[in-house]
Amino acid sequence: MTQERPHVIRHARGKRPDFYDTPGLDQAMAMIMTLANELSVLRDRLDSAERVAKASGLDLAAGIETLELDQAALEEREERRQDFLRRLFYLQLKDADEAAKAHTAEGFNQTIAEIALQD
Repeated sequence: MTQERPHVIRHARGKRPDFYDTPGLDQAMAMIMTLANELSVLRDRLDSAERVAKASGLDLAAGIETLELDQAALEEREERRQDFLRRLFYLQLKDADEAAKAHTAEGFNQTIAEIALQD
């Protein structure tokens, strides 16, 4: 029932608006909002699971405490965790991608040439 997310990195074009004067605060706020969204979804899912279990007469808490995951489940969790981290650090990854594209061999050579001409 989980929906597959494409592994295509898409970025909005153009510069993001800055709302705060402090450098990095806009990125920190974006990360906080991503975490808040994840926490809200997680809480709703846990609430749903608890309600379904209670209606079925299951002791969900005891089952969770004794659960042992197989390798496939561990790998699925890790994939979900990596997806979460990509979304959490989206702005930093976007900035790094843009910076990498801006730094070309030609630009590097030009910078070296400019430094060499300085006294």
